[in-house]
Amino acid sequence: MPSGKYRVITIIAAALLWLPSLGTAASTLDEANELTRQLIQRKMKEQRIPGVQVAIIKDDRIVLSENYGLANVENRVSVTSSTLFPINSATKSFTGVAMMQLVEAGLVDLNAPVSRYLKDLPEAWRAIRIRQLLGHTSGLHDIVDQKGLIGGGTELEAWNAVKTLSMDAPVGDRFSYNQTNYGLLAQIITKQTKMPYEQYIAKRQFAVAKMSLSTFGDSYDLVPNAATVYATTPRGTLAKDDGNRLSKWIYEIPYSLWAGGGIQTTADEVAHWIVALSHGQLISKANVQTMWVPEKLNSGADGDWAAGWPVLQTSPRRQVAGIGGARAAFVVYPDDGLAIVVLTNLAGANPQRFIAQIAEFYKRSKRSKGSD
Repeated sequence: MPSGKYRVITIIAAALLWLPSLGTAASTLDEANELTRQLIQRKMKEQRIPGVQVAIIKDDRIVLSENYGLANVENRVSVTSSTLFPINSATKSFTGVAMMQLVEAGLVDLNAPVSRYLKDLPEAWRAIRIRQLLGHTSGLHDIVDQKGLIGGGTELEAWNAVKTLSMDAPVGDRFSYNQTNYGLLAQIITKQTKMPYEQYIAKRQFAVAKMSLSTFGDSYDLVPNAATVYATTPRGTLAKDDGNRLSKWIYEIPYSLWAGGGIQTTADEVAHWIVALSHGQLISKANVQTMWVPEKLNSGADGDWAAGWPVLQTSPRRQVAGIGGARAAFVVYPDDGLAIVVLTNLAGANPQRFIAQIAEFYKRSKRSKGSD
């Protein structure tokens, strides 16, 4: 019989061997869920993230949907399942689905030039294909810069200004992310469906996927139950703790660019949307797969995006995503029957960076005994 000291060491070592590693798959969903809870809470502490929503979809079933922390720090308002988080550029995935819906309705051809649907375009823009807008290979200049809309005036003035600029690159030559592409897609959706972009999304996606809370807006809009967005970015003052101070993060999404970044929603509702997409309720299952194929460059190489979705990996197993505002992300793993949604209210939280860790917990997990 070992002495007390060595017996304790032996017991601890055995326990550590039994516990699943944070870097490996769990054997049951209960185990995976618990590991996810631990990781989320650790990341919140490490990165000082005030509030988080997380939802996990495994084999078309939501197996975890939870809320953590504060939606509003100064008033101590807790995050709940109905708290709305801005997903910013992850909105582009919804726009991608909208364009595929228009393809199915015979209202849009992805290979057609933008000039088929929109008039009064600069000559250099007219031959750009719809699919090149979706995949950010259009070669257009961005209508926004670090200061906001270019031109220093109204949205109309910004559109007039961007139309006077020469092409940033030859059409189809390279991937270059910008908001101009999705502003043009919104105009096409509005023209072809004869309803404003946001109304179309509400009718054909929010309603179908039972996303009754989801809406549009930015920091300047009064959106009930919206989380306050924060940052720890230094503000340039002389305060000693400026680099560690939590401050409100004010962001603006002009109305004409809502198709590129305007949605406010919940993790649970995004999860329902992903399930609806998987079930073929929004577009056909075949077109879901088409939508996730990377856009080709003129060289024949894959671009970084498919039709509204960043493509994180194509082999050996696919990963496509919606990523927005450095604070919201959802990643779909089609070959693993898995999708993960993490929404936060901290600019710079970049949840896409730790979603990969969460995914490992679920890739080989099985349902627990007694689970429905």
